[in-house]
Amino acid sequence: MTDHSSAATLERAHSAADRKSDRPILSVDDLKVYFPVKRGLLSKVVAHVKAVDGVSFDLHRGETLGLVGESGCGKTTVGRSILRLIEPTSGDVYFEGEKLQDLSPAELRERRRRMQIIFQDPYSSLNPRMTVEGIIGEAFTVHGIAKGDERRARVRDLLSKVGLQPDYINRYPHEFSGGQRQRVGIARAIALNPSFIVCDEAVSALDVSIQAQVINLLEELQQEMGLSYLFIAHNLAVVEHISDRVAVMYLGKIVETASSIDLYKNPTHPYTRALLSAVPHPDPTRQIDRVVLQGDVPTPLNPPSGCRFHPRCPIAESICSEEIPRMTDLGNGHQFACHVEARKLGK
Repeated sequence: MTDHSSAATLERAHSAADRKSDRPILSVDDLKVYFPVKRGLLSKVVAHVKAVDGVSFDLHRGETLGLVGESGCGKTTVGRSILRLIEPTSGDVYFEGEKLQDLSPAELRERRRRMQIIFQDPYSSLNPRMTVEGIIGEAFTVHGIAKGDERRARVRDLLSKVGLQPDYINRYPHEFSGGQRQRVGIARAIALNPSFIVCDEAVSALDVSIQAQVINLLEELQQEMGLSYLFIAHNLAVVEHISDRVAVMYLGKIVETASSIDLYKNPTHPYTRALLSAVPHPDPTRQIDRVVLQGDVPTPLNPPSGCRFHPRCPIAESICSEEIPRMTDLGNGHQFACHVEARKLGK
């Protein structure tokens, strides 16, 4: 991935700039997902886990938005709640101009043809009792698109498209390697010709060499089919390679958003700096200014007041524990939420 990474990143940046005038394919406004905590014989709700607490962003056609952060920050919940695999507590999600929360079950089922997901674990996301034909072709049957020989022919074409042999059609998931299983998952995701795909840690369970192959496949399919990706990951090197823009999450909130180039060259939020400083570098002689965070991630059951990052932040001040920081705009789509850095920049 590293040989052409810089050129590919620049090309994506120009393409992303060209799309800014377009209406977003996906708009998320103040999305919240709270999970109730119940106790007692009557299962009384005594508290809520605030997994996602006021997330907003746009995604344009043909664009990849990387969503990064530590485990438990709410990345996966964001992706699944957008697709209504998890029902949001509040907030609005607009897909291709339609508010998804206003759709009936029948209408939502129809829209799901345009929205798909690639799951993290290629072992558990495929039904071990179904053949590849059944796994990929199920969508054609459910939506009444194809059956019999036509369905079989379409599945063969999809297998070829994702780099698998068409005669693998009668195999079961246990007969494949991890990378091959993920390719089956990708074939299933693109079967109905979607326009938007949530890639939920789609390569994190794979070996590094296989990760590169799968990422290249995703980029090729994006170019060919005009796909938009919400790419959820914790591997910042992978995110830098594939993303046009990156959003950084911490404890249910987005703390910084920028183009991939801007974020990696000029990280502004102290949490973003800490994440990037932890990325391994192939040159052992290079001096890296590591930012070591103290303490553990607070619980979303009782998040800190003010800025949620302040208990671990190396530059926190008294205001950080008292007031929630607003998003500060640096221009060119670069935004961050930090009292101290905003004051330094005169914002």
